Amino acid sequence: MNKLRLGIFPNMKKENVKNSLPKVLDLCDKAEIEAVLPQRLDYQDRPSYDVCDRASLKQMHMAVSLGGDGTLLQMTRFLAPLKIPVFGVNFGKLGFLAEIELKELPEALSKLTAGEYVLEERSQLQACVWRDGKVLIDAHALNDMVVAKGHFSKLAHLSLKVNGKRSGNYAADGIIMATATGSTAYSLSAGGPLVHPSLDVTIITPICAHALYTRPLLIPMDRVIELNAIPPYEELLLSADGEIVASIAENDTVRIAKSPDKVTFIRLNGRSYYETWQEKLIRNTEML
Repeated sequence: MNKLRLGIFPNMKKENVKNSLPKVLDLCDKAEIEAVLPQRLDYQDRPSYDVCDRASLKQMHMAVSLGGDGTLLQMTRFLAPLKIPVFGVNFGKLGFLAEIELKELPEALSKLTAGEYVLEERSQLQACVWRDGKVLIDAHALNDMVVAKGHFSKLAHLSLKVNGKRSGNYAADGIIMATATGSTAYSLSAGGPLVHPSLDVTIITPICAHALYTRPLLIPMDRVIELNAIPPYEELLLSADGEIVASIAENDTVRIAKSPDKVTFIRLNGRSYYETWQEKLIRNTEML
């Protein structure tokens, strides 16, 4: 029988990840799992991958991130189109998505080899920036897309349409379009609701809106959102899962819709969504 091949996505900027990587590899060896590592780490005795080379990514059966939620989000950007299931080992503070701790990894690897896990699909958002009738940028996000003011600009002035129908104009620091998965991230900090990840919705949350009536809005995920800058124009930036992907010009249109690519999570610990947010969002916050 061929060995299970597990892609390892470590955040080597974290000292605790760097120090723990040999232990992770040793645990994989003991579980008879073949670890696939980034080429830049130069482990010559092990198979490797390059995130820019899809063929090298396809050798993985599954993948794990070592870091925080940001590391996991970066990993999904490359693996979601290839339908490779993922999970995360949390080396950060919160770790809402990266739900396994290092001490739980030996049991998790045993469950992987025994097939004792559940696969769970999560929807993503796709954002396209249109300029002069052409798509300038095409980005995908598991948590959220954000159109917000630049570093030194004043309020952003934005017009929002849903399926071609005007929804409203906003004077705000920006607007967050979040998935149900992303409802526990930036949207929550901006006053958005917690939404169960099984719901296929987009959460539209204004950031520091200069209005008394502005509230978050939930719409079905199959609706298409269009955002345009309105006068007075200020510098705008589009970010996908916290990474700036485009600068928005005055006459650009940002079109956000459901992505064709879903992220497949490997669930190993049996905790429910409610237990997770109680533990991560309430108990952990009390300790900050």
